[in-house]
Amino acid sequence: MTVATRVIPCLDVDAGRVVKGVNFAGLRDVGDPVALARRYGDEGADELTFLDVSATVEGRATMLEVVAAVAAEVFVPLTVGGGVRSSADVAALLRAGADKVGVNSSAVAREGLLTEIAQRFGRQVLVLSVDARRGAPHGVTTPSGFEVTTHGGRRGTGSDAVAWAHRAEVLGAGEILLNSIDADGTRGGYDLQMIAAVRAAVAVPVVASGGAGGVADFAPAVAAGADAVLAASVFHFGTVGIADVKRDLAGHGHVVRGVVRP
Repeated sequence: MTVATRVIPCLDVDAGRVVKGVNFAGLRDVGDPVALARRYGDEGADELTFLDVSATVEGRATMLEVVAAVAAEVFVPLTVGGGVRSSADVAALLRAGADKVGVNSSAVAREGLLTEIAQRFGRQVLVLSVDARRGAPHGVTTPSGFEVTTHGGRRGTGSDAVAWAHRAEVLGAGEILLNSIDADGTRGGYDLQMIAAVRAAVAVPVVASGGAGGVADFAPAVAAGADAVLAASVFHFGTVGIADVKRDLAGHGHVVRGVVRP
């Protein structure tokens, strides 16, 4: 049986408000996360991703009260990331209503964290969030050409993003959330080369993130190997609707959930 392609709106949250910028910078207020979560649930989102974008930089945990408020409004799987440093943090997020938990900077600092989380909660809970950028413009050379960054894209690591995704799968990650920093917020399309490279390196689902600018951008990401497509700006600002994306994906032969009639 063919698994349906998931369409996932993303809520980047800072100080309790949804924000969006370009290349992880220049954040501007978009709205209330609870109201947006309710809207996307009504519009047919397959999942929802909630990222506390300042938690790691500020050295604090994810805002549990906001997570709980969002979880109360949606009846689809909710992935939450930002500021996760321990299996205790994961437990707190699951109690608050998360279904899956994303880990990035802390796993880069201590890769054993991935195994700890997978063994305690099951790998289906664990999402490795990879914020990757093309290395050459930053003077960094990696085998794949893509470098892992941490702290909301602010710090380069010199590590190869494709190799890290593969390593994380071995350690217990059940899904890869692959975000292109170079494409983020630009609306110039997903980084198809990056998606294809990671797809070839892992067997777990890959969620493509960063760069969606219109309906036509989603199907190529799936063709490149993404199991799910995540976007923020185009949904927040009404450029496209979730149903529009599903209709186009179905038109390209991809299986989607929900009614997609015009």
